[in-house]
Amino acid sequence: MAARALYSAHRALNLFLFIVLASFLFNIAFISAKSTIEPCSNADSCNALLGYTLYTDLKVSEVASLFQVDPISILTANAIDVSYPDVENHILPSKLFIKIPISCSCVDGIRKSVSTRYKTRPSDTLLSIADTIYAGLVSSDQIREANSISDPSVLDVGQTLVVPLPCTCFNGTDNSLPAIYLSYVVQLEDTLTGIAFRYSTTITDLMNVNAMGNPSIKAGDILAVPLPACASKFPRYSSDFGLIVPNGSYAITASHCVQCSCGPGNRNLYCMPAPFAVSCSSMQCRNSNLMLGNYTAQQSSAGCNVTSCSYGGFVNGTLLTTLSSNLQPRCPGPQQFPPLKAPPTTVIRDSNFAPVPAPQSDGTGSPAPRSGLIPSSIGSLPGLPPASGPVGTGFSSPSSSSSSSLANPLGSILAALMLFIVAYFLTSFSL
Repeated sequence: MAARALYSAHRALNLFLFIVLASFLFNIAFISAKSTIEPCSNADSCNALLGYTLYTDLKVSEVASLFQVDPISILTANAIDVSYPDVENHILPSKLFIKIPISCSCVDGIRKSVSTRYKTRPSDTLLSIADTIYAGLVSSDQIREANSISDPSVLDVGQTLVVPLPCTCFNGTDNSLPAIYLSYVVQLEDTLTGIAFRYSTTITDLMNVNAMGNPSIKAGDILAVPLPACASKFPRYSSDFGLIVPNGSYAITASHCVQCSCGPGNRNLYCMPAPFAVSCSSMQCRNSNLMLGNYTAQQSSAGCNVTSCSYGGFVNGTLLTTLSSNLQPRCPGPQQFPPLKAPPTTVIRDSNFAPVPAPQSDGTGSPAPRSGLIPSSIGSLPGLPPASGPVGTGFSSPSSSSSSSLANPLGSILAALMLFIVAYFLTSFSL
């Protein structure tokens, strides 16, 4: 009788341990969100973007303070007109989606941004900081590891925390063309098709960049999304070396003296005096009457002789200008500028300021987004990098630098382990 009772207790204990272990493995394999991590081996940094959804109403300056960036850079990255009165104190509405420009560094062999600092408040927890204040761009475990916190339940009010944020560089190119990468947190309603459509890319390109084995995504995943851009050619010794501007937006540089825009519809960086430029060095090209951004064109039988005054970088407080002349097949037309938006006061669904689901057909024959299911070039297959294209490495934890994929092979391994454990326990129960 005692042996039977002992046997029943042993089975009950086995069942309890099985349930606990299975729950733990399930959480690791299927619940943890994943992000794309780019291994690196040098100290070079690049310009990158974060896709951020405001958790409450915030002034432009408050959002800038949250990420330690220039408020003007947030406005220009989102093609918002900086000429509005007191625009830095404009209140942006809760749930607004905006792009945050950041510097992407190489830290411990991995691309990440580590310039953001956050000062804790009385009601803060690591989870609320990660999921609410930084909108899922970072996890509580990542903040804990970055700050060597032994007890995450104890946070001192006013404590300054390093907030590691995801970013990628991929040499500032996508398929050998200039690009800047947006770290995008997947929302519940998102599909890979919808994300590709919104950012004018293909499913194949997104899968290649993020090293995905299949197009499956889930809420909380962080994708690296390549955005077409205009790249500068400033000398390395200039303070704005490496400036790259996403297509359809603009940037203010040279101590707010110069405005550089990209597109729409072309990848030629065009720079001119900023609208509120004050106390700036000379913007006139030497040996010329042309000012920065101006050009003259003279038609001839051989083509069009174009002389232009171009921006060449900001060095020791001085604007570098370059006077160049060349013969072009035809005279250039008016410069196209990105259409600027008024500072938003409300969140408009399916606008440029909010995530959108997959496009739906309205029966009018509207063109469908470019499909990523058919390779755009020979030797480019879904899940494999195209020729000269970047290769992303998906991770469920940014503390690792080994190869993996966004499809989370760790989940497959753990699932197999779970099946083995199930079989073991079922066998033990039958004995």
